[in-house]
Amino acid sequence: MGGVRRRLVRLAFVLGLVSLWFPVAAAPAHADALRYVALGDSYSSGVGTRSYYSDGTDCKRSPYAYPVLVATRLGAALSFAACSGATVADVRDKQLAGLDAATNLVTVSVGGNDAGWASVLFRCAQPWPTTCWDEIESANGFIRDVLPGRLDSLFTAIRAAAPTAHVIVVGYPRLFNGEECNLAARISPGEQAELNASADLLAATIGGRARAHGFDFVDARPAFTGHSVCDDVEWINGLSNPIGESYHPNRLGQAGYADLVAAAAGVRASQTSSPNRKE
Repeated sequence: MGGVRRRLVRLAFVLGLVSLWFPVAAAPAHADALRYVALGDSYSSGVGTRSYYSDGTDCKRSPYAYPVLVATRLGAALSFAACSGATVADVRDKQLAGLDAATNLVTVSVGGNDAGWASVLFRCAQPWPTTCWDEIESANGFIRDVLPGRLDSLFTAIRAAAPTAHVIVVGYPRLFNGEECNLAARISPGEQAELNASADLLAATIGGRARAHGFDFVDARPAFTGHSVCDDVEWINGLSNPIGESYHPNRLGQAGYADLVAAAAGVRASQTSSPNRKE
C-alpha cells in the first residue's frame, strides 16, 4: 500500500509540473461554445499593443489583440495561431492545424508581409532626400499580379480544413492622414497619399478574393478614418520605440478591430453550423 501511495504522490507531482509548463485554457462554460481559430500576421497577433504572452515563441500574441477580445465577447473557445511576420505561406503551412470539421469561426489577416509592406514603410520613413516611389510601385505590382493566386491557395486550404466554419477575412486600414507630425519619420504628404492608395489596392485585392471563396470581408478603412497616424486619437502607432511597434494598431485600434469582427461574426452567431455562402 505504501508503494502505491508513493507512486500516486509522484504521479501527482509530475502532473503538477505538466500543468505548470503546459497550461490549458479554461474549459468553456457550456459544451456547445463556439470554436474560434484566429489565423494571420501581426495585425491579428496584436503587435503594436506593447503587451505579449510569454508563450515561448516570437509571435507576439497579445491579450489586447482582437481575437482575444472577440472570443471573450462571444464566449468562444479560442485557438490563437496568428503570428507576427506571417506570410500567406506561413499561415497555410504552419497555422491550419487547429482547423477541423468542428471549427465554427475563423478569422485571418494576411498579405501585407507578402507585399513587403513593412520594408516599404520603413523606406518611406527615411529622411529627405530618400524617397520610396519605386518601392511603392513594386509592392503594387506584387499585389496586383501575385498576391491573388497566393490568397486563392490559402483560402481553398482553409475551407478544406474547416468545411462548415464562418470565415472572416480581416483587411488592413489606411495609415495616414496627410500630415507630418513626426520629425523622425518624414513621410511626405505625396508619399502618404500613395501609401493609402496601396492600402486601397490591398483591400480591393484581399476583399475580392475573400468574397470569391464565399468568405466575409471586414474592411477596416472606414472605421479607422479619423484615427490614422497623426490624428488626435490614433488607432495606429507612428514611428515608435521599439521600431517593431511602428505602423501597427495600438490597443485602441485592436478594440476597433474587435468591434468590426464581432459584428461580422454576430451575423451568424446562431448559425455557426452553416458555412459562408457565395452570393
